[in-house]
Amino acid sequence: MRLIRSENVGPITFRQLLLRFGSAAAALDALPSLAASGGRRGRLKVCPIEPARAELVALRRLGARMITLGEALYPEALAAIDDAPPVIAVKGRRELLRVPMLAIVGARNASANGRTFARRLAQALAGRGLVIASGLARGIDAAAHRGALDAGAAGGTLAVIAGGLDSVYPPEHAALQEEVAAKGLLVSEAPLGTEPQARHFPRRNRLVSGLSLGVLVVEGARRSGSLITARLAAEQGREVMAIPGSPLDPRAQGPNSLIRQGATLVQSAEDVIECLQPLVGRPFAQAPAPDPGIRASPEPGPRETSQARAEIEELLSPTPVAVDEVLRRCQLSAPLVQAVLLELELAGRLERQAGNRVALIA
Repeated sequence: MRLIRSENVGPITFRQLLLRFGSAAAALDALPSLAASGGRRGRLKVCPIEPARAELVALRRLGARMITLGEALYPEALAAIDDAPPVIAVKGRRELLRVPMLAIVGARNASANGRTFARRLAQALAGRGLVIASGLARGIDAAAHRGALDAGAAGGTLAVIAGGLDSVYPPEHAALQEEVAAKGLLVSEAPLGTEPQARHFPRRNRLVSGLSLGVLVVEGARRSGSLITARLAAEQGREVMAIPGSPLDPRAQGPNSLIRQGATLVQSAEDVIECLQPLVGRPFAQAPAPDPGIRASPEPGPRETSQARAEIEELLSPTPVAVDEVLRRCQLSAPLVQAVLLELELAGRLERQAGNRVALIA
């Protein structure tokens, strides 16, 4: 917890630190020097032990608990994505994490017909044994959660929270969030006390898709968060489905565009079941989970890293570029490139983006 809660340490950085140093304790000790090597001015903020302990105590008081990557209860589907969160906080029916999930997402300003269809479809699919995952947002998300709750004991729903488990957003969904916690499951990777901000929602969306076998988009504009979730789902190897709509409705542009690109056209619960049936029970190809006892990788020497840093920085800019492209163009070893990128990220000079892309922070 201290490692993932330290400044500039994200899920990918977390995994690379463990692979490089062999343990979270050794990685914590190395953080300040790594950040300094990357050009950081001022000392990196390493999470002290007391706030980490306090968060665990506060979670227990909230009726929640922490699940770490590598535990048996950690969702298999989520563990398979490249940027799986090292820790997630959960509140509610934890057994739902072992049940196949479908994400239903869509426009916040959804039409009445869109909300009605999403609710009925979620109820039918939850009644067929699927857990309905979404982001507890206005519009289609809320309709999907309510539809799954309508299915009663036969169904289940999971809501991924953009902030901490103790935050409520939007405020008018306080009662819905409480009902999901009582009858379904709330999930968050953010520390308690985190209030949702714009940058948190794409991160939440990757968890919504990462937990699921597939993502169904009901309504959404071409540049909406729903389309971001669909893109993330495709990158994660998930099924992408969409409900077609009238070309005259701007909210149908997103789903219609997805269908043109090859997404499965859905008009009924049977269409979803037919699409997902071959995937149920199929194991996910997982990246190796962090192991506290893992053997540390050889650390590149300071001179080697310094020489490589200048070459790599020339290839980077505020425009995102794939790490594989950086490797191809600089022709340095993968461990050396990853070491330089790690130092730049800890220094606060590099941002990792979806699709294994990186960009310099202007």
